[in-house]
Amino acid sequence: MVLQVQPAVAFEALVLIGGGEFSFGETRAIDELLVARMPRDRRTVAFLPTASGSAEYAGHFGAYLHGIDPTVNVVNVPIYRGRDNRRQKNLATILSSGMVYLGGGVTNNLAPVLRESPAELAMRDAAGNGVVIAAIGAAASCFGTHARDMRGTASAIEAMGWLANTVIDTAFDPQNDTALRRLMSLPDVKLGLGIPPKTALVISRDGVAEIVGEGQVAAFRKQ
Repeated sequence: MVLQVQPAVAFEALVLIGGGEFSFGETRAIDELLVARMPRDRRTVAFLPTASGSAEYAGHFGAYLHGIDPTVNVVNVPIYRGRDNRRQKNLATILSSGMVYLGGGVTNNLAPVLRESPAELAMRDAAGNGVVIAAIGAAASCFGTHARDMRGTASAIEAMGWLANTVIDTAFDPQNDTALRRLMSLPDVKLGLGIPPKTALVISRDGVAEIVGEGQVAAFRKQ
């Protein structure tokens, strides 16, 4: 199945993963695709642990990716709070990578720290220069205009807006689409995407989105 979305940011490849445990091989096919899409002369993955706050996440993910391709090296980019998003070393790592990967966790940790920050601007520059941008779980949800408030203090939080007029719900369960419909009730939202675990949406520069993995992506449109 192929979907059409509207990018608001220039990128070569944006890969949004609904969830899954890489340590159990649940995202293996998706991760093999990610590694294959990296530029041959840039084999470093800039890993952002912002959504989880875990300093160990990158190490485990790096060992896993090394098993897929020994030429790949994962570097933790320690952006956990506001002041981290403007450190020059962090920005340089993002810009020089072949892939930027945003680990899963909590939307409330990621969106306020990255949105419209120097780190997000560096991600946009990298994306425009052919760097693969990938995100899983809550981090993937933050590429729409708004994301679900995982702390329950509001109906939604403002997200990074890489896809125009679009909201994304990851770990999506088609038997319970309440969270996605709630996001779609927001003004100016025209498209709602529900991405289940073990499934990814691979979006190209023209907005054509291909589904990869085991599940099906739900797409709801409103006029």
